[in-house]
Amino acid sequence: MALVVTPIYAGLLGLLLFALSAKVIKARIRAGVSIGDGSDAELAHAIRAQGNFAEYAPMGVVLLALVELQGAPFAALHALGAALFLGHALHAYGLTHRNDLHPARKIGMVLTFSSIVFTSLGLLGHALF
Repeated sequence: MALVVTPIYAGLLGLLLFALSAKVIKARIRAGVSIGDGSDAELAHAIRAQGNFAEYAPMGVVLLALVELQGAPFAALHALGAALFLGHALHAYGLTHRNDLHPARKIGMVLTFSSIVFTSLGLLGHALF
């Protein structure tokens, strides 16, 4: 069985990683910092947004691919993939706006964690029952 839905969201997430990385590079050049954040708040936020993405997105894609390989309905796959992508995009937007409590960050966290939890539960349910 070939993956049909997962590659869409993996591609979107790849482009988001590129955008987050470009933001870090731009902030590094502006701040004149090559390692660490140089106590520059904008750079620190950009680094953290990229780091958070790198911590959660790969697992989200792996879980989505496994659920798709187990035959989950396309509608469920798109809902989970969209939640994963939008969650990361909103979280990064909220985090890079220097306001740690930005509403987009909170909504992004809920969407990202929801996608990870629901795909994990789906996998466990399929494997155990």
